[in-house]
Amino acid sequence: MKLIDTHAHLYADDFQNDLPLVVTRAKEAGVEMVLLPNVDETTLTALRAVSTQYDGFFFPMMGLHPTSVKADWKQQLETIYAQFLTLNCIAVGEIGIDLYWDRSLQNAQTEVFEEQLSWSIEKSLPVSIHSRNATREVIQSIKKVGKEKLRGVFHSFGGSTGELEAILQLPNFCIGINGVLTFKNSGLADTLRNCPNERVILETDAPYLTPHPFRGRRNEPSYLSFILKKMAEVWEISSEETARITSSNARDLFGFENDK
Repeated sequence: MKLIDTHAHLYADDFQNDLPLVVTRAKEAGVEMVLLPNVDETTLTALRAVSTQYDGFFFPMMGLHPTSVKADWKQQLETIYAQFLTLNCIAVGEIGIDLYWDRSLQNAQTEVFEEQLSWSIEKSLPVSIHSRNATREVIQSIKKVGKEKLRGVFHSFGGSTGELEAILQLPNFCIGINGVLTFKNSGLADTLRNCPNERVILETDAPYLTPHPFRGRRNEPSYLSFILKKMAEVWEISSEETARITSSNARDLFGFENDK
């Protein structure tokens, strides 16, 4: 099986003591690529370092996370955009709108999000979207900037059937499924029965959202196999076929050569 972890933060401090072992375990579990989204200007150096160290296995994205949008967001965007122009990025991310914790900066988050959507169009790259309590707002921004020109993934999808249906109206967007699918009371499995197979890709969001049966521990890409197994159960097909479908979807979205 060939798996692609489409969203993991392996440059985080959580992995500074054993990253080589984490990479080895990922490869042993069938993971052949890991995509790394940026968070803000404080993560740039670490992201570049590990992407260079594991070139061909780690693939960097570039963006400003919505919860990092503060009063200095214009300066942060300038710094991150400069990195975007010099680093060989696979996508723009992690970007989006997060209204779960604080709505006071909603206008700023929206402006930052739409600016970064324009980077996607500029370089013809997909976007990795963080959306929390903001599906409607995110979709409004996508339509405003140009849904026909944009493509990407709603990372860490855990929404309702209605939210899924709204996302599926965007023809060039997938949903990213992670360990939340394995959580006993998430209800996500029932929602995903309404989702076409060709719109799903897999991720870990490591070190966060560790799947059952390791919930409570640090997450890592080798655990993608547990998410895969649960996704196969939802679709009532084999893990091998689920791996083929989701990896093919990821290759198509992020522009890798596809060996269907």
